[in-house]
Amino acid sequence: MTWKVGGGIAVLLMLSAVAGSAETGPPAQRAAWREAYRPPTEIPFPDGNPYTPAKADLGRRLFFDPILSDDRTRSCATCHVPDLAWADGRPKAASRDQSETDLHTPSLLNVAWQEGRLGWDGKFRDLESVAFAPITAPGNMGLSVEAAVSRLSADAAYAEAFALAFSGAPVTRARIEAALATFQRLIVSGTSPFDRWIAGDEAAINAGAKRGFDLFNGRANCAACHGGWAFSDGSFHDVGTATGTDLGRGQFMPNSQALQYAFKTPGLREVAGRGAYMHDGSVPTLDAVIDLYDRGGIARPSRSPEIRPLALKPGERADLLAFLRTLTSEAANGPAPAERVAATPTP
Repeated sequence: MTWKVGGGIAVLLMLSAVAGSAETGPPAQRAAWREAYRPPTEIPFPDGNPYTPAKADLGRRLFFDPILSDDRTRSCATCHVPDLAWADGRPKAASRDQSETDLHTPSLLNVAWQEGRLGWDGKFRDLESVAFAPITAPGNMGLSVEAAVSRLSADAAYAEAFALAFSGAPVTRARIEAALATFQRLIVSGTSPFDRWIAGDEAAINAGAKRGFDLFNGRANCAACHGGWAFSDGSFHDVGTATGTDLGRGQFMPNSQALQYAFKTPGLREVAGRGAYMHDGSVPTLDAVIDLYDRGGIARPSRSPEIRPLALKPGERADLLAFLRTLTSEAANGPAPAERVAATPTP
């Protein structure tokens, strides 16, 4: 798949829940469902931080360089590992002393299409505002904003790179954020068997996966939150798992009943290789995730109306799992390792 870069905001088609068919063949809605998963034609970049090759190259260097950690032992790639679908393969992220944090590391795959606020609880207004949370966190990279700017300014190669990327301007916090965000928007999942099927190759996925796709969009209602090419509505939902003080978006929106225990909908690309799952890494396997949604989670006023017990049959569970596995990029196409992401995309 060849990606173009652009300045507009991508609009993803979202799917409405449609009741499943009792037919033995594919439901009548399948063709329409498939259309909604066709990939966009360009990577969206905001008007306030448009793409340039120099800025993307600078962001890549910053992402993999431990220069932005206090003791120069950690980088963004410590937790967002290219070969681990740009996450870390752990139930919960590791702090600098290797103790566990409270949250599972989210993948950066297709973050350019994550509209709205970012972070499991939506604490970040946009991708640019994320960078200095881990950089300055004492348990993570532990470097102050002032020290980061000073350290990069004193490095002749970085000072030159910033001047090239920002029309002669010096290092600032905002420019560090802009460069990192530009690079991260280039992190795009590769072509999967599912994508080849959407493009018309009927042999790309098997019959069980096709039945799983029908369940996903029909009776199981997964597409109500995981719709569109990136498999996320970009919103926050209580799926009936969090308890106690783990309020998610609700900690910022105490007067919203619907947002209590609500967390950001993650995309599902490469999902079969991204366990553990959920915001806190509490669900170890993809099969266990299906079991959780089959049960319907904790019934409470904040639980999303899209969540309900499903009473899936063993064959249906197997079909859903088969479908989710088709979202894994094929070896020749991704997920994009660091050296391929570094390349300038086709304008």
